[in-house]
Amino acid sequence: MAQADLLVDLVKTSTSGDQLAFRKAAEGLIQEEKLKGHRLLAERLTKALQPNAAQAVRPPATKAGSSNPHKDLFYEITPERNLGSLVLPEKIRTQIQELIEEQHRAELLHAHNLCARNRLLLAGPPGNGKTTLAEALAFELMYPLIVIRYETLVGSYLGETSSRLKNVLDYARTQRCVLFFDEFETLGKERGDTHETGEIKRVVSTLLMQLDEMPDYVVVVAASNHPELLDKAVWRRFQLRIELPTPTREQLTYYIASIGQRCDVNFGVEPETLAKHLLGLNFAETEEFCLGVVRRAVFDMKTENAQKITTLKLEQWRCRLQPTTDKGANR
Repeated sequence: MAQADLLVDLVKTSTSGDQLAFRKAAEGLIQEEKLKGHRLLAERLTKALQPNAAQAVRPPATKAGSSNPHKDLFYEITPERNLGSLVLPEKIRTQIQELIEEQHRAELLHAHNLCARNRLLLAGPPGNGKTTLAEALAFELMYPLIVIRYETLVGSYLGETSSRLKNVLDYARTQRCVLFFDEFETLGKERGDTHETGEIKRVVSTLLMQLDEMPDYVVVVAASNHPELLDKAVWRRFQLRIELPTPTREQLTYYIASIGQRCDVNFGVEPETLAKHLLGLNFAETEEFCLGVVRRAVFDMKTENAQKITTLKLEQWRCRLQPTTDKGANR
């Protein structure tokens, strides 16, 4: 297409408010400048096309009378927890920091015909920090966090789910963001499963195609409690695959101490001792226990020394209702 036609398309899409079409027209103009050997101009246009950090963390202002027709398919969240607030094994922290560096320095990689890694699969039991890690990643990148809503994404009619999934991913392409799929086995389930219908196979095929076409400024994070259910082709799309294990005693000690400091409450029991009693719990359960002590300490005005409350809560915690493995329990 001639440059004049590209410029006309650029103006039309800009005034219509169609961000996806605007990006495609701008990318076409950039590609033409590259072919002409105007590398510096192409690089400046590429940089101008990307939103700055301030724009990335805040969704664009909505004009009166206009709205995203697909906004009910996702939540768009401004992240608040940073990577430093998480308790992570060092090898996992290093991998996440490398991903963050690649995103921040993507232009240097592009100059060497390389792309920043942008697809991350998180696996592990519930409560070990998969969702929190996705939020912290978005915080460090200064990107909004887009969380998929399965209750509205999954439809009952043929092809409905695939169409909605494509709409969400098309929207994500219009900005720098972290796109988060929790319970990822809902969409990426093994296609060879004889119990599944043809519809889930179509959804997986759509998902694979869309992931392949996702630009590297959109960071896709998928979390699964049952990674063994994922389609083998889905696994291959993720450059980073990280398992978040149940926290160790040392990690629980640090986490408990950080909660006490944040809430300005002295548990009256050394964090290491508490960690010994709570060993085997995940981060979510540990936080819930500690906050239970904090609430009671606030009511009883015992925040300076909550030893008796902590001891009582430990006894209550030991007697709490546990999940049953009895197959007849759900009948």
